[in-house]
Amino acid sequence: MAAQKDRITAGQAIIKGDLWTKLSAVLMGAGLFGHGQKIKGFLVLLLEAAFIFYMASAGLTHLANLPGLGSLEAGEVYNEAKGIYEYTQGDNSLLMLLYGVVTLFVVAAFILLWILQMKKSYENQRMLEQGRHVNSFKEDLRSLLNGNLYMLLMTTPFLGILVFNIVPLVFMICMAFTSYSKEGNHLMLFDWNGLTQFARVLSMQGNIGRQFWHVLAWTIVWAFFATFLNYILGMILALIINRKDTKWKGFWRFCFVLSIAVPQFVSLMVMNTMLQPYGAVNVVLQNLGWIKEPIPFWTNAMLARITVIVINLWVGIPYTLLQITGILQNIPAELYEAAKMDGAGPVKTFFRITLPYMLFVTTPYLITSFVGNINNFNVIYLLSNGGPTYVGDTAGQTDLLVTWLYKLTIDQQYYNIGAVIGILTFVVLTIVTLVTYRNSGSYKNEEAFM
Repeated sequence: MAAQKDRITAGQAIIKGDLWTKLSAVLMGAGLFGHGQKIKGFLVLLLEAAFIFYMASAGLTHLANLPGLGSLEAGEVYNEAKGIYEYTQGDNSLLMLLYGVVTLFVVAAFILLWILQMKKSYENQRMLEQGRHVNSFKEDLRSLLNGNLYMLLMTTPFLGILVFNIVPLVFMICMAFTSYSKEGNHLMLFDWNGLTQFARVLSMQGNIGRQFWHVLAWTIVWAFFATFLNYILGMILALIINRKDTKWKGFWRFCFVLSIAVPQFVSLMVMNTMLQPYGAVNVVLQNLGWIKEPIPFWTNAMLARITVIVINLWVGIPYTLLQITGILQNIPAELYEAAKMDGAGPVKTFFRITLPYMLFVTTPYLITSFVGNINNFNVIYLLSNGGPTYVGDTAGQTDLLVTWLYKLTIDQQYYNIGAVIGILTFVVLTIVTLVTYRNSGSYKNEEAFM
């Protein structure tokens, strides 16, 4: 029986390691090379050389620029030979921030590599001292297709998350602490300004803070109605169609699901056009004599909010209908037979069996739907474009946090404020999602309906 592995630390490797292991603290890979893993040691040494070259050629400069983010402004210099003014390039704070953040990740990766190779070197040393076999490079490669298959399969997704999610997220977080905005002409050259933008957004005094709390309140109201109305109405339709007495079940499901086949952005843009003051809906109603003036679907704030909620029902109910239908068809028939033998009627059976079962299964779906509706960019942007927008405001009356963030960054170029709103949205959604799910029956009692 193999002895249980002791936990090895880099500190132990430095203190208790042999000459090869201690040499690895300076010449990375030396311990691997000296303990029989020559190819792996050589590759680690190459990585150290690449890191030193990068830091010497560019990395140290990027780190040095990070605290100040540059100070040289672009200017004009008169060229007497050509008789014209030539522009001299100044510092680009955005690139300095980006390169600095990337360099910090490179340094962190190098430190992690240093720790891992120190621990591995000391582990190999102990194995040799105990007379145990140290895997060759070929044996390590073969293990990636056997015992260490998870490492092979998870490496690419992890790198993808690191490059496309974590690094941009850290870059955005850093941007929130700067003056990067068209305000004060800080698009090319900006500096750190601490929590200034957080104070502006969270304050009720300024225009930005007033808009933030207004948009946040509407975002929560929208997500609540968009999620639970879709769920309740989709559930009712699924129950009606799934009844034994309902004929042509397949036909009715086809009718409701047909809207899924049409690309969502096409449907939303068509609805936007139809509900314009001189769109098809207003023209038909006026021709019938039912209204005298066009209904302001998109210019009246309250009516615009009601309109986007109703249209979202038309878009979202078919998805709920399909999910609830699948759940209803998988509820054990024995539960209904037992309830019938106990004398339970349809209403009692629904509230004691059907509804709890559906809620148990669909709680994760409800949580993800709520989060998805908070970030439901397409429906709001393509239908109302966030409007109507009052004079002096950057956020419209139907803007969600995500559509307002888009306008602040792409249209208004208030990048620092947009970054603050992105951070606050991320924090709120993370807390709501984790707390809600961990307190749900789906998490606490996974085998409740097994």
